[in-house]
Amino acid sequence: MKHALSASLLAITVCAAASYAAEVTRYPLPDNSTFPIAAAVEVPGNAVVYESGKVPAPRDPTAKGDPAAFWGNTEEQTDSVLGRIEASLKAKGLDMGDVVKMTVFLVGDPAMGGKMDFAGFMKSYSRHFGTEAQPNLPARSAVQVAGLVAEGMLVEIEVIAVRP
Repeated sequence: MKHALSASLLAITVCAAASYAAEVTRYPLPDNSTFPIAAAVEVPGNAVVYESGKVPAPRDPTAKGDPAAFWGNTEEQTDSVLGRIEASLKAKGLDMGDVVKMTVFLVGDPAMGGKMDFAGFMKSYSRHFGTEAQPNLPARSAVQVAGLVAEGMLVEIEVIAVRP
């Protein structure tokens, strides 16, 4: 009985170690799509880091009373948010290439008749993901929301990263 238990624990330990050594699998979109997201990301037994949603820093803190000038447009806010995410990941020994899932919340831009500026978001996103320097693509969702914590704030992003 004692040997059977020891053998079982050894087998579990070996299986767990093998799963930690496995690579993250990123599944491409179908039909050879070049759109810069993964259809899905499979994570074996690696440590998973769930980053809380990040919002932008003010673009121009002196522009009080003018939310659009204070926060900037969707592209500028996305740059700020992704920079904050990158800094937060770096502090944990991770980088943008370790992001496996991203959820994007975009507020409708008053300058666009209340529609979210997906193109503005993509301009910034495409500088961080799917590049030669950082080719790893996360699985991603982007949704329009009614509002965020401050007037004029148009972007909030949360990510899940996996420690390699």
